[in-house]
This record gives sequence, C-alpha cells and structure tokens, in this order.
Amino acid sequence: MVPRLTFPATPAPAEAPPRSASPAPTPVAPMPAAPTPFSMAPASPSASATPPSQPQAPADVARPQPSPPVVPAQAQRPAQPPIQRAGQSSVQRYIIPFAKFGLDGEYDRRSWSIYITPEQAAAPAKFNFSYQNAVVVAPEASQLTVLLNNRIVGQQPIASSDAPSNVSFDVPAGLLQPGANLLTFEATQRHRTDCTVQSTYELWTDIDPAKTYLSFSGQEAAKFSSTDAIRATGVDETGKTQFNFVVPALEQPGTTKPLLRLAQGLAVLSGMPNETFSFTPDTLPQTGAGRMTVVVGTPAELQSVIATPPAAQAAPLASFVTDPKSGAPVLLISGPSWPAISSAIDTIVSTTDRPATAVRDTLVTQRWSAPDAPLVLSAANLTFAQLGVPTTEFSGRRFRTSFNIAVPSDFYANAYGEATVLLDAAYTQNVLPGSHIDIYVNGNIASTVPISSTGGGIFRHLPIRVTMRHFKPGLNTLSLEAILMTKEDEVCVPGTTAGAAPRFALFDTSELHIPDFARIGQRPNLAGLSGTGYPYNRATQPTPLFIDRIDSDTLSATATLLGQMAIVAGRPIDVEPAATPGAIGERDAIFIGSISQMPPAVLTQLNIAASSQASWRPPAAAQSNQTEPSVTFDDWRSKVSGGVWRGQITSFQEWLRRNFDISLSSLQFVPGSEEAFTPSNDDSFLIAQGKSAAGGSSWTIVTAPSAEDLREGAEAVAAQVNWPQVAGHITTYSSKTGKVESVPVGRFDFVASQPWSISNYRLIAANWLSTNILSYAFLLVVLSLLIGVATASMLSRLGRRE
Repeated sequence: MVPRLTFPATPAPAEAPPRSASPAPTPVAPMPAAPTPFSMAPASPSASATPPSQPQAPADVARPQPSPPVVPAQAQRPAQPPIQRAGQSSVQRYIIPFAKFGLDGEYDRRSWSIYITPEQAAAPAKFNFSYQNAVVVAPEASQLTVLLNNRIVGQQPIASSDAPSNVSFDVPAGLLQPGANLLTFEATQRHRTDCTVQSTYELWTDIDPAKTYLSFSGQEAAKFSSTDAIRATGVDETGKTQFNFVVPALEQPGTTKPLLRLAQGLAVLSGMPNETFSFTPDTLPQTGAGRMTVVVGTPAELQSVIATPPAAQAAPLASFVTDPKSGAPVLLISGPSWPAISSAIDTIVSTTDRPATAVRDTLVTQRWSAPDAPLVLSAANLTFAQLGVPTTEFSGRRFRTSFNIAVPSDFYANAYGEATVLLDAAYTQNVLPGSHIDIYVNGNIASTVPISSTGGGIFRHLPIRVTMRHFKPGLNTLSLEAILMTKEDEVCVPGTTAGAAPRFALFDTSELHIPDFARIGQRPNLAGLSGTGYPYNRATQPTPLFIDRIDSDTLSATATLLGQMAIVAGRPIDVEPAATPGAIGERDAIFIGSISQMPPAVLTQLNIAASSQASWRPPAAAQSNQTEPSVTFDDWRSKVSGGVWRGQITSFQEWLRRNFDISLSSLQFVPGSEEAFTPSNDDSFLIAQGKSAAGGSSWTIVTAPSAEDLREGAEAVAAQVNWPQVAGHITTYSSKTGKVESVPVGRFDFVASQPWSISNYRLIAANWLSTNILSYAFLLVVLSLLIGVATASMLSRLGRRE
C-alpha cells in the first residue's frame, strides 16, 4: 500500500468570511467541529507535466491568463505525489458529467446528482479529485468545499497554482445511499493583490474530470443486480455516456422500431447530458467507465456473440450477464422471437412511459444541474429555496449565483412578457452608491437595479422586473449578480483583499414570479424541438420516421438524436418507420439520412435547395488548390459606391435597435419570402423544420453529406453544450470549426395548443402586435378614425337644431 500523508484541517484565518449566514437556515449542514481531513497521496511526476484541460470561460468575460506575481517561498505549494489509482480490487466511477469543469469568480457553486447502486453504497468509498487554480488566488482567504448529500466531507484552502494537486479522502460510512446522491463543489476565492471588480474575473479553479472519481473497494461494487442499475451507467473521463448495441439482425426491417424504443428508454433512465449510441452486428465492444454494452437478439442470432441463458429459449429475457472476456456487466435482451424481444424491451422502457397528455412538473436536469428545473405552465411563484439557491453571506466584490426554470414549447411571450424577481437581500453601510444588482437570462442581461442609498439597507421582496425576451422553450438559466464597491476596495491596503466581514447577503426566501403568458405553438420551431421535443412530444399516434437506409452509422445517429429528444420530452417518443415518403401523409414526421438519399420533394418543401444533393460535399483537407478569383476596378467601384449607403443604412438600423428595440423585420406587414437555403461546404450536418405539403403538420429533416458525417454531427449536436443552440428554421454544424449556427424563422404558422379562451388569445394578440409594430400602428390609426367617425355621428344627432 502506498503511504499517505494526512494533513490536519487548516483553521480559517481571521479575515476569512463566514460560510453560513442568515436568520433562515441553509440546506447545507454545518461543518462539524473536527472536519474530516484531506488525505494527500504522493504524486506521479507526470501529474505536474500535464495540466488539466481548461474549462471555457463565462460567455460574458474571457478568462485572462495573468503572469505569475512574485510569491514568498512559504506560500508556494509543494508538489504532491499522485493518488493511488483504482486497481483490480476496487471499482472506479467518474462523476463529472462535463468535458471541462471549473469554478470561477469569488463565489461559485455547482451541484448535480450521481446514481449509486446498492452494492456501491454498501462498499467503502474514497473520493478523489485533481485541481489547479489561478496564480492570483490567495490561498489564505480561498477555500474549496466538497459536499455529499448536503454534508461537508472535505474542505481546504485553494493552493495549487504551480501544478495540479491530487486529493483523496474517505467518504463517511453510510453517507452514500442507493439511488440519487447530491454532489456539490463550492469555491470561495479572493485575489492576492487586487481589489477591483475586474480582477474577480481572473479567479478560477479547474477540476480535472479524468482524475475525479469515486473508488469503491471490492468487486461486489461492479455488479449490476437488476435493470434499475441502468441509471448508474455514469460517465467516462470526458463526461460522455456511451451505449454500445450489438445486434446481429441489425439490418432486418422489423428490428428498427424496438431498437429505437430501447435506445430512448435507456436515455431517459440514465438521464445523462452527453449520451451517444452505436450499433454493430457482431462484435462486443470495449468496456470501460461510462460505457454500457447492450446485446439484443434471439439465442440463435447470439450464438457467436455471447452465451444466452436457457430461459431465453422459451420466454422474454432482460437482465445483466457477465462478459466472460472482460468480466464487465452486459445488458442482455433476448427471447425466442423478435416479438418476445419487444416484450422484454417493454419491461425496461415501460417505467419511463407516460401519456402524451399528462402534465409534468419538472424538466429533468439533476444529472448535470440539480435540482430539476420546474416547468412553469402558467402564473407561478417560486422561492429561491425551491430553485436550489441557498441563503448566502458574501464578503467580496462580485457575487453571482444561477438557477434554472423551464417553459413549455408553446411559450409565446418573448415580445411583451415580464417576470419579476422579488429580492430578499441585505447590504452593509460600507457598500457605496454605484453598486448594482443585475439579472441575466441565458447569458443576456435582462434587468439592472442600482444601489443608490448609503448606510446599508435590507430589501424585502424588492421587485425587479425581468424581460422575457430571452426566454426560450425548454430550459432557461437565470443568474443574479451583485456588483459591490466599497471605500476599502478603492484604497486596497495590502492584506485586505479578502474582505473583513460580509457586505452582502442573499436570502433563499427571495421569489421568482412568472405571470400568465401566451401559449400557442409555432411552425417551424426548432427551439421547441431542442427544448421539449415539440411537436413529437405531444403526438398521441406513432410518429413516422423515414430512414434512407438501415446501416450502423445512420441508425446510431438516429438513436442519438431520438435519445436526446426523449430526455427533453420526459418520455420515449413512439416512432413508426416509414418505407416511403408517400406513406407519411399529413402527419408530423422525421426524415433522417444522407442528403443524396433524401426525397427532393421533402427538401423543396423545407426550403432547402435540391441542388444541395449534388453540391454539398465538404472538401477534403488536401483539396485547397482552387483558382484565385479575379478582381477588377469595376468590382471595387460598385462596392465603394454602394458601400457608403449601406453603411449609413446599417448604422440607422443599429440606432433603431439600440434605442427603440425596433428592427426592419418588425416594420413590415407581411414577412418577406425566404430564399432556398444551400448549405455551405464548411457545414457537415443540418437540421431543418418546416410545413408538410398540405401545411397541416411539421416535418423535420436531419441530414449530412454522408452517413459518417451524419453520425459525427448527431453526436456533436446532441451534446449538452450544443443542443440548446438548435433553434430557428435551420441549424447547421461544422465539424471543422465546431460551431453551431441557426437561420432565424422568417415565416411561421400558429398551431393551436390550448383550449380556446379570451385571456389566452388576448395575450397572443399582445405579443404579435408587439412584434409587428407597423401593423399595430396601422390598427391604432384605423381604430382612432372609427372612434372619430362614431363620435361625430353621435354628436350630429344630439343638441338643438334651428
């Protein structure tokens, strides 16, 4: 056994801010008098040679890379030996569902749940992670806290700027429970030398997902005793979850529907944010963390793949068996025939089914952001405690916290709607006028409230109006940021950068009020597809699915996309493979395949140039010997003569948008005609949505230049970082740049989604008129004239006539 050095808990310095605070109790349990110390294991030389990958900086601020200041020798953290990796006598589970993970700013807190099997909960466990922080983080005033099920299990100063530090500590017995367990990382960080608000953007602590895991003693923890253990599939070292299907009868037409139903059921049960599916006909894939092998077929079909129990010869079977080569659990689904296999699949997937008309209360997000986002369907009041925001005291300069809510796919209040944050907070007399509190919606600032009074103050349900223009169907992230300035920060005496006492407190009794909003579906609406799976999540009949050919790549892409749609829809979507487009008729349908195999009539109907079937061919890397275009004086003369006018028009448009929130698209009675879209050769994947031939349903097409591009594009777009960007009429993805771009909806049709009511149609009219200003002005003039004529007619009949 490799010896470990145990460091006692470091007491908090006098100037460190208190961690809890407020009359209202926090959901986090207080730290015991003698916290569990961290056990630092000796470290491999390679640990310092390869720093962890850096997480992306916040969207509003790019992460700076400051040069290291001169630091006294005693402040430098010595290199740590590596942690002992899990061997054959232990089971290792990665727990970070992101490719990159970091905590930024002076205060950051991230929570999500991990699913633990009964065998893992009963086994002794260790928590291991590796972190590195910015050199400007002051270790004497910065602290990293790890909580499991709201209990502090580890806490230490943040002091690893020169090289990554590996940390290991024991998980208290009985703390982990079978089922969902809440994991929280919390960082409080202060700058070494600077007291400005801008310096807070230089503070970061990166945690390496590849070195952050739970290790369980004993091989019993590796066993899956029931199909409920599908929820414990987890992630690999890059935050991905892979389901690898082995299906010898893959290309038989009758197998497609049950396989896609199984894929969606596994996606919903697992609930992970970055799931991919692959299909092979004959070979068991490599096993590992975050990977589950699923073998499907009759005993005769599986003879060359894996041994099946005798019970599969007579009845449907769905259970975990052990791969004799790797010893890893394999989900085996078998039966004497494919109807029996379909019945076995139903025993697994039926737990995720719900009627299309059933109303759900939440959008499931806990596997990457806890708690689940409440789904707001009408007027509602939600406290910050319900949204997962605890009462917090803060002694720094920039406080930021976030929470999630969800709205339905037929949300239609982006032009006039206003939510209200009823803020319960307090600030001390040290906070100067000029400080302010900002509310962001999906990264866009929605409201600002200045702090203009001196002497401190307490906000009790202070109303902050938040425009809903940046809300979108599905998941929405709201952030509250407090910018706090004091005289002490202006002076910035050395040694005071940490702040002596709390200067701001946010209470979990604050509320978010969502008013009644208009509800009506729109066609096309890819934002509704990525948000809640609309319109297929509301289908009461099977959705036609046209696949050009059944091969591994195309079926893998289809399963990956349908799995992501099932997660946001909250249930598997019932699909029915269609042999020909003519068999679809006037129903909501999905078309998946390479561009060359797509029916030209469908491309034309969705406003995609049919010529793309021949022209959309991303060039290979070696194909760069194209002829230089010729340039003449006449070309530049026309550009310059029109450039002045175009520049003035563009400046005028920007002025209207900036000062009056008016765009040229709102100054027209009828939307202009849309040109046929031709994908660029830089694009490698495309999703488009439009009306059916008769205009009574929605068709969605998913295509790429080749089946391989289709699979790679589906895996990239279905990732959590890209999926929320699917919006508009057309969304494209480029494998070269990694960018997701959308074409906005020009013309759309309303689709009734709610029973007729005057109040709903009044809200619909309010939003439509707010969007179409010219129509509103024209209607106002017409009504004014009618009132004038009516008044003149009435007055002409009154009074005495001579």
